[in-house]
Amino acid sequence: MHLSMHLSEASPTLIEYGSQFHRRGWALGTSGNFSVVLGRTPLRLAITASGVDKGRLSTEQVVEVDNVGRILSGSGKASAETLLHLQVVRSTGADAVFHTHSVWSTILSDFHCAERGFTIEGYEMLKGLEGVTTHEHREWIPILPNTQNMVRLSSDIETLLAERPSTHGLLIHRHGLYTWGRDAAAAARHVEILEFLLESVGRSYTLRAGGQQ
Repeated sequence: MHLSMHLSEASPTLIEYGSQFHRRGWALGTSGNFSVVLGRTPLRLAITASGVDKGRLSTEQVVEVDNVGRILSGSGKASAETLLHLQVVRSTGADAVFHTHSVWSTILSDFHCAERGFTIEGYEMLKGLEGVTTHEHREWIPILPNTQNMVRLSSDIETLLAERPSTHGLLIHRHGLYTWGRDAAAAARHVEILEFLLESVGRSYTLRAGGQQ
């Protein structure tokens, strides 16, 4: 884990992952937001600005915020979901938080909304998640209700992660995936693993439904 990083060092990393996720269809248009920790004493994040195309990010569209989401450097407006990134960092100790808006994460968050989550098990790709060593692992994917009240949603995330500290990612209803890692590379790996698993589960539902017709 790094001790300190400058905004100019973090920006290219977030720009590159934004471009990759856009190409994969996980952060189309202005959807999604990505952050990395710049320092912890005091807590500072580099985070993508609000309302910008994540496939065409520029260095000016990554801003530095403090522990309550106020902009310290950079231009533009901080993402409305900055408080969620800050809460994940505090709750998990992660150094990077990535939020994507794929089709399958959105569909499954709606399909399983009433159960507040669902289990994924038996897939070899589960071993790509931090600390998981067998395909027999059961990964619970929690779903939180969506709201424009970021203070409330931040509190919901804090409660969830206190109750389930081994969680690797969560869905927000009809909103997308949040995941994190000990650095940007680990967080990006979790995006890839979880998006693969979500698409696999979603497509399996479709195939089973088609076979019953």
